[in-house]
Amino acid sequence: MSADTHRDGQKGRKTKQRVNRVVVVVVVEVVEAVAVVIIVVAVLVIVVVVVVVVVVAAAAVVVVVVVVVVVVVVVVVVTAVVVVVAAVLLLLAVVVLVLVLVVVAVVV
Repeated sequence: MSADTHRDGQKGRKTKQRVNRVVVVVVVEVVEAVAVVIIVVAVLVIVVVVVVVVVVAAAAVVVVVVVVVVVVVVVVVVTAVVVVVAAVLLLLAVVVLVLVLVVVAVVV
């Protein structure tokens, strides 16, 4: 009877060792799965941050280009208006001079 009890005790001990091994394996698998999830989330966060930075930088470049184009267009338009006004004033001056010459020629 003592041999049976001894054998049962060894079986119990082996069963506990198997259960402990299974628990360790399960814990290791869970920890690995959690680590993979953390790594994936970290990579996704990094990708999102990089995309946001690139989009903001591109938007800033577009804004700068638009501002530069608007400034150039305004400068060109203002210059054209000034040139046209100066040409009109020169024409008026020529007309006035011609009229003065005509009046002087008629009077004299």
